Amino acid sequence: MKIKYLAACLPLVFAAGVAKADAPTYEQVSEILQNNACLACHQVDTKVVGPAYKEVAEKYKDDPANAEILAKHIKEGSQGVWGAVPMPPNVNITDEDLSVVVDWLMAGAPN
Repeated sequence: MKIKYLAACLPLVFAAGVAKADAPTYEQVSEILQNNACLACHQVDTKVVGPAYKEVAEKYKDDPANAEILAKHIKEGSQGVWGAVPMPPNVNITDEDLSVVVDWLMAGAPN
């Protein structure tokens, strides 16, 4: 009986490993961040004007629905989420690049 449960769970375990391996790397996302002036206010490990990307990833990691929230904050800007300084909208980021950045954040902003 236990073998049936183990057999049923194995595909999920392998799928989780593949999903983690497919997360964008910093090398893949860094050009997007540079081209969209994100690095003027954010760094991976340190707070600049806005929070460090690692802080953002930590705050939003537990709920996959947060990907939509992050995308909206990046594209439309936000205010009051991380303090008094507003984040301006980033209307020029493409949907494809936005998706890569959000996937990277949801994966923990790996360096």
